Amino acid sequence: MAITRPRPTGDEPSAGSGPPQLYNLVYCSRAAAGVDDNAVHAILHTAHRRNPAEGITGLLVFGSGIFFQWLEGPRDNVATLFGHIQADARHHHVVMLSESEEPRERLFPDWAMELVTAEHIRDVLQDALDSAPDASSAATLAHLLAELDGGALAAL
Repeated sequence: MAITRPRPTGDEPSAGSGPPQLYNLVYCSRAAAGVDDNAVHAILHTAHRRNPAEGITGLLVFGSGIFFQWLEGPRDNVATLFGHIQADARHHHVVMLSESEEPRERLFPDWAMELVTAEHIRDVLQDALDSAPDASSAATLAHLLAELDGGALAAL
């Protein structure tokens, strides 16, 4: 399901220094009326074109009129992108679910931005957990899975 892409710029660790500092932001929003598969594919096309140059990776889940997105990369670039999302007329009721910045590896290093349907999100997160490169990433993924199974994200 993953598409291999070049490693994003701006997060190559220096020799022996451990994982790079990485910012991530998770949000959900309701799709505006008229947002359909074509509109979602247009969003993905733009992400594939722009995100690698900005060092942004992540995943986008869309189902039942709800967007759920994980963004990771340099803080300023992710924050700028999130500002564009908040101003985008295709999104209503944008709610930030979490944000953090810490030294760790990317959860989705090869995904400039990939669409995952709601029925496949557990599988994607479980696969990422099974191959998590560090304890912090594993804890984050385990938390997201727990939220899907009965927490705030259970409706996805």
